[in-house]
Amino acid sequence: HEGVGQAEGPLFAKYVALANAGAKGIGFSDVAQMWQAGYDMPPEQFEAEVDRLWGQVKPLYDQLHCYARRQLNKTYGDKIVGKTGPIPAHLFGNMWSQDWGYLYDMLEPYKGVAPIDVTPVLAKGYDAKKMVQMGEAFYTSLGMDPLPASFWEKSQLTKPAGKDVICHASSWDVTYSDDLRLKMCINLNQEDLWTIHHELGHSYYFHAYYKLPIIYQNGANDGFHEAIGDTIQLSMTPEYLHQKGLLDKVVKNDQATINDQMKVALSKIAFLPFGIKVDKWRWDVFSGKVKPDQYNQHWWDLTQTYQGISAPAGRGSADFDPGAKYHVAGNVPYMRYFLAAVLQFQFHRALCKKAGFTGPLTECSIYGNKAAGEAYAKMLAMGASKPWQDALFELTGERDMDASAILQYFAPLQKWLEEQNKGQQCGW
Repeated sequence: HEGVGQAEGPLFAKYVALANAGAKGIGFSDVAQMWQAGYDMPPEQFEAEVDRLWGQVKPLYDQLHCYARRQLNKTYGDKIVGKTGPIPAHLFGNMWSQDWGYLYDMLEPYKGVAPIDVTPVLAKGYDAKKMVQMGEAFYTSLGMDPLPASFWEKSQLTKPAGKDVICHASSWDVTYSDDLRLKMCINLNQEDLWTIHHELGHSYYFHAYYKLPIIYQNGANDGFHEAIGDTIQLSMTPEYLHQKGLLDKVVKNDQATINDQMKVALSKIAFLPFGIKVDKWRWDVFSGKVKPDQYNQHWWDLTQTYQGISAPAGRGSADFDPGAKYHVAGNVPYMRYFLAAVLQFQFHRALCKKAGFTGPLTECSIYGNKAAGEAYAKMLAMGASKPWQDALFELTGERDMDASAILQYFAPLQKWLEEQNKGQQCGW
């Protein structure tokens, strides 16, 4: 944060003025308004929509935060993390405190019950191409096309020997003509298997709409693009992993369910307030509500407001901690990731219904279901040719983004957390 952020701060302040000048040149008051205008509704309505969605899921996040704080307090004591108030940012094992998966061993509800780690099987019997083929097989099981031959010829699946390359996973349609490529340095582990299924979501979206006029070759909104593969990840249930030969047995009981949901929540639920904070901060910066000497303080104010997390050490106006996040330095809008975190569960609920599944959402996998695949493909083929509300309606029958599917999915965990947190002073 200090090595990168402090040097970046003065440059970012100059960039804000230049970027705002560009936004004004095409009719917007500033970059914040330009970004907010990309959602088929007035900017102020979009901001209110984001707040509404966060209001739906905040009670679940508050319970997760309360439980995590108590366990961290037991481990580290009052001097490191108090029984009340925010949690210091350096305890989560993640550079930005946006993913809490590192804490799973400490927070695991039922020790040793139904652990899921397919890394040993992948490391022993797979290579990078076979892992991608497994991802492709999920999409083709839904009735979608195989990846084009050029994908296998032009993709980078492993790090080239002797070359310094960017290994951050990304998916490309290089020429907007079904020239699909994946760029990864695949490790033979569980995390990268999930990443592959996510990235192929982009590939199949590209493939579904590449025949549209180029202006429509995009997601219905930017949250849609990120949500496609994440929706598939929700179908990577223990039953799916067992069916693919990666898991010896499937344990089905209440304890296994809570453990599995905790592991998912430490990634997806812990991320939600961070997903809002990054662009809430930038909206205030671009609009001029926050001046350069307030940039860093405002970042930590929002971190505490939304995440219930505090800086681990004293910070000053010379620090520029937002600059440690790639998407800030790289000028990548971030609200898409929050929207994707909501939409993936809404998509998952709709697809499970299309597949005729009637059990708990956490147990639903649409793998191999052609009815669900057909419904998904219809939405993907629309690209950006219609307002996102129309695309959402095509799949779900709903015209509003709705986080209630998250609460439905995590209902067992939320009930368990509320029981664990009885008598605790939650919030910060």
